[in-house]
Amino acid sequence: MDFLTAKNEIMHLLSRVDVAELPQLIQWIKNSEELDDCFVDNEKVILQSIAEDLRACLPVEAMLPSESLAIDKTQQKLKPTVHVDAFLYDEDAVDSLCDESKLSRYYCLHCGSQRTAPLGFISHSFSVLELRFLFQNVLPDLSGKVLVDVGSRLGAVLYGGCLYSSAAQLVGVEISAEFTELQKMIVEKYSFSDRIQIVHSDICAQASLLQNADVVVMNNVFEYFLESNDQIRAWHWISQNVRKKGALLVTVPSIQETFATLQQSNGVIDIRQWLEELPLDHNVYLGRDTDTEALQQIHLYRVL
Repeated sequence: MDFLTAKNEIMHLLSRVDVAELPQLIQWIKNSEELDDCFVDNEKVILQSIAEDLRACLPVEAMLPSESLAIDKTQQKLKPTVHVDAFLYDEDAVDSLCDESKLSRYYCLHCGSQRTAPLGFISHSFSVLELRFLFQNVLPDLSGKVLVDVGSRLGAVLYGGCLYSSAAQLVGVEISAEFTELQKMIVEKYSFSDRIQIVHSDICAQASLLQNADVVVMNNVFEYFLESNDQIRAWHWISQNVRKKGALLVTVPSIQETFATLQQSNGVIDIRQWLEELPLDHNVYLGRDTDTEALQQIHLYRVL
């Protein structure tokens, strides 16, 4: 049943409800968690199972000792910030960590006082809901297409693409040997190898892969892991190789925001000669944990 048909059916049903009962029914529709059962699908269950497997292999913060630069940059933020991987930990999982005193949502403004403020959370992965939004609301039908995830990390984009899209091939390029092995473990366990490939490499050594990609995903991929000059060099390399006309580029945050932070350095790319940004409808309800602000960080571009 499509949207308009469903809407008409609901309006017809509401027209038959006793007027005195209608406000209560509307309130139930707006706030009931029972309706969230409609958003639980087999794909989500599988992704949650994968997240559980990965949590067992990683520390709570899901950061590796080799990621010292990212750890340092996180600690240097003006607002105290911790890394909470959104794929591994949804809101319920974060609540459980807090209950177990393994994580806090707040920090003390003055030692010994009761004055607190919210901690900042940062993630280098899409959440399960964001993956669903990406493949069902952002990207078109990917039948026969090749998607490349730059810095695939835990592989969330690849698993989401395998379950929520018809992409022919999903390739993750990951420079960390540890994360590469974790992804390969999941690919083997869940029999994804017919469509998912993991490449242990620096993306700047994968020109042919990017040149032939139909979709390239870059989620928070350089800012925390490279110094400014290295970021600029990497972006120049990306812009020189993601040139397939009509190819799509998904970024978090927007390229404009990323380049604005690099303006003090020379050689930032003029994206107007390379890409056009495509409008997205972020006003989508995906369940009670829908984070519109997080969805608004997802941007889509088309190669000119």
